[in-house]
Amino acid sequence: MGVEEPDRGTATELNSGAIHLLRAVRRVDRASGLPPGQLSALSVLVFGGPLTLGALAAAEDVAGPTMTRIVDGLVQRGLAERQRQADRRSVLVAATAAGRRLMRDGRRRRVEALEAALAALPVADRRRLRGVGPLLDRLAAEVRTRT
Repeated sequence: MGVEEPDRGTATELNSGAIHLLRAVRRVDRASGLPPGQLSALSVLVFGGPLTLGALAAAEDVAGPTMTRIVDGLVQRGLAERQRQADRRSVLVAATAAGRRLMRDGRRRRVEALEAALAALPVADRRRLRGVGPLLDRLAAEVRTRT
């Protein structure tokens, strides 16, 4: 027996399932009151740490001017701040305490929504889903290295 060949059916199912799950939890994200672009950028800052505007734009795969507008909105809402560095040429964008709180609350709402949905599934299905999170993270990292 050799190595199993990639399965197009599995890839198609993962694509569909990921899209549907993201759309479902996006409904929960609306409670944050932020547009999706701002919420996503804030998430990068909260869970990844301060970044330059260029690095944040690259992480979010948007153009610099688009990220400038997104950051401007976060700063106006008091959720992020620009931090001038010692060399006075570079600026880091960082989440404020309010931004970190908003993201923690959002993550809590997502987890609660997923917990409730999981509780509605049969026990056998819940067992099959245990441990799949880290595997999905590895799969996402593999996709990133190939694109």
